[in-house]
Amino acid sequence: MTIIRRDFLKGLVGSSAAALTGTSVLAPLSALADEKPEQEWLTTGTHWGAFKMSRKNGVIDQVVPFERDKYPTDMINGVRGLVYNPSRVRYPMVRLDFLLNGHKSDTTQRGDCRFVRVTWDQALNLFKQSLDEVQTNYGPSGLHAGQTGWRAVGQLHSCTSHMQRAVSMHGDYVKKIGDYSTGAGQTIMPYILGTTEVYAQGTSWPLILENAKTIVMWANDPVKNLQVGWNTETHESFEYLAQLKERVAAGEIRVIHIDPVVSKTQEYLGSERIYVNPQTDVPMMLGMAYHLYTNKLHDEEFIEGYSLGFERFVPYLTGESDGVKKTPAWASEICGVSEQQIIELAELMAKDRTQILMGWCIQRQQHGEQPYWMGAVIATMLGQIGLPGGGISYGHHYSSIGVPATGAAAPGAFPRNLDEDQKPLYPSTDFKGFSNTIPVARFIDAILEPGKVIDANGSKVTLPDIKMMVFSGNNPWSHHQDRNRMKKAFHKLEAVVTVEVNWTATARFSDIVLPACTTLERNDLDVYGAYAGRGVIAMQKMVEPLFDSLSDFEIFTRFASVLGPGKDKEYSRGMDEFDWLKMLYNDCKAANEGKFEMPDFDTFWQQGYVHFGEGETWTRQADFRKDPEFHPLGTPSGLIEVFSRKIASFGYDDCQGHPMWMEKAERSHGGPGSDKHPVWMQSCHPNHRLHSQMCESEEYRNSYAVQGREPCYINPDDAKQRGIKPGDVVRVFNDRGQLLAGAVVSDNFPPGVLRIEEGAWYGPVGKDGRKEGGSEIGALCSYGDPNTLTMDIGSSKLAQACSAYTCNVQFEKFKGKLPEVASFSGPVEIKI
Repeated sequence: MTIIRRDFLKGLVGSSAAALTGTSVLAPLSALADEKPEQEWLTTGTHWGAFKMSRKNGVIDQVVPFERDKYPTDMINGVRGLVYNPSRVRYPMVRLDFLLNGHKSDTTQRGDCRFVRVTWDQALNLFKQSLDEVQTNYGPSGLHAGQTGWRAVGQLHSCTSHMQRAVSMHGDYVKKIGDYSTGAGQTIMPYILGTTEVYAQGTSWPLILENAKTIVMWANDPVKNLQVGWNTETHESFEYLAQLKERVAAGEIRVIHIDPVVSKTQEYLGSERIYVNPQTDVPMMLGMAYHLYTNKLHDEEFIEGYSLGFERFVPYLTGESDGVKKTPAWASEICGVSEQQIIELAELMAKDRTQILMGWCIQRQQHGEQPYWMGAVIATMLGQIGLPGGGISYGHHYSSIGVPATGAAAPGAFPRNLDEDQKPLYPSTDFKGFSNTIPVARFIDAILEPGKVIDANGSKVTLPDIKMMVFSGNNPWSHHQDRNRMKKAFHKLEAVVTVEVNWTATARFSDIVLPACTTLERNDLDVYGAYAGRGVIAMQKMVEPLFDSLSDFEIFTRFASVLGPGKDKEYSRGMDEFDWLKMLYNDCKAANEGKFEMPDFDTFWQQGYVHFGEGETWTRQADFRKDPEFHPLGTPSGLIEVFSRKIASFGYDDCQGHPMWMEKAERSHGGPGSDKHPVWMQSCHPNHRLHSQMCESEEYRNSYAVQGREPCYINPDDAKQRGIKPGDVVRVFNDRGQLLAGAVVSDNFPPGVLRIEEGAWYGPVGKDGRKEGGSEIGALCSYGDPNTLTMDIGSSKLAQACSAYTCNVQFEKFKGKLPEVASFSGPVEIKI
């Protein structure tokens, strides 16, 4: 056999459309140009917004914002790089030793990036054979195809739906519950306020601006996070943030940020900030609650009429139950906020209409359920829930929640489940005593400790003995924690199959890799504005799929044909891409009949967009406040549950019947572990990406990277103590791992706090910098993935969610020869 190193940095030369002559300069290949007539401008939608694009010689030429988007994100500069980048998966590939030995392969080689190019037929048959082997030897408990991520936008080519429908045609599998973004919050809040809250529509921004006198943004950075959305984002929230900026400047609304760092939103609004020690928001809230209660500033009438169990929380608050009064002075010692600041904030919030806007980050920690529960208690004590500009929201930084919604019916999607008359090839539903559904963040636990019984949301979960995993539109080697622990787990798996656009770490640690095309290389349609329901937008194919990549629809239609004669027709219901698009559109048109006028499909496709109007304002929980008996919450009692009898009945020591402060396994600023690793690492949602999406866009990535590495934001004093200057490469480390990142020194970050944004692509090299050592335990991440360092423990026995924010580190200036970044080039191709 001959080993060939694919030189991914010299350009993309494929059989479909275009090439890169340098690392980022587009040059048309006239012989390979799209033969279709040029369309001057085409319309499409993405997580980053809607765009108009033009083509030249079959290559995307210009990208401009959609005419309705008044506040386009800077990420528009990275959109073209999603198609043209060195990281593209070009062909179906199989890991060398897996191709030779199948399920008996040397799995410690997984991650060494040695792959063999195969045909689509070979790859899909190997995929089916692996599924056959697992179902025959282990049954459905041996297969996990339930991991999901942010996918790509588009109602037809939904990667999760296609993968799970196709795998279901073969047989059953382990599924997940919850997600990494809001795992703790979405589990606790139904017990407290009756819904997940994190994904619920919030009070409309116009009502907040008209009625609120104070807005408290608790660990919340909407200016950063509203750049992206679940469906095609409209960016309409920025119009209201601009109005808020004006009102802050005029002294009409006071905005206070509770945050260890200066956020992008604080800088934009020119508003105030109260510094709080990382992971200590609950003591601060308890100190505020104590002051409200002991000074009779709480709304006793609201508490009596709309909540349950406040009297069972009070003994803990006053110290009667545990001997510790939760006074502002007590809280100050832990949270770093002065006693006077705690008192003044509590009194300010009680004085007039106050809207609390919570972010998601503080529930991604050990005991992450507690700050969300305690926030609801503070809002209940203030008595403003259900009033415009009052109460609490857990989602105003997400997908333009708070923008007045039209209420229009949205187009449906490709089905995720089997049709009623469909029968799987392997019909067994015997999970052999294992659970068929597990908390999303506990899949590594299952691989490493099969059969272990854990508590989860009032149930006992027996972790299944997983032998094979299938991923599509999902990058667990970005969003899960503790890379070295993941390697140990992946060394136990017999087979891993990934459908991917790029050579992410998930693809590199797989056995079979199937190349999917991007959203710009297929036709689709999407909702314009996930919560606003502003309209329906056409996603018109910009260019033909590069290399051998295919759409999700095509990949899994082909896979279905491998399952047996006629299975492809069964999978697709005998319809092609445009048949499906027409059906989805026409079903939406029929659902909106009489309320929203929609043209016929051909007219819609030609004009690229259907507009539904501007929407109506709405106040969250207003009906409940008006009549709690006629409009009860979804809690067991129908009321706000300050004390939850249901949660108390579970008997969990780390999530009891009411909110409380519990120390963390690791905490900076004098907390556990701070003697050895004194710095808290904040791994929040990135400013220039959607999680790991767009990290592959090379030219755009280079606009913010430091020496080709992910930025590491650090305090000037911390940098000076370690001899670090802006632009240096630093090594950040703890007992779980180590990474390299580029130093950005900024006063926005206090001493003892650093930030490395999640979604940075994992690029392991050997401990000594060898590029070939990426599969070894203890490898050095060459680019700066913060989850190399984070802790893989459940938030509590209730949610079992991720605890990425419970993470102490140390850092130093890197000395020695810098290894090359190993995150973005392709594999070593082995020719047999």
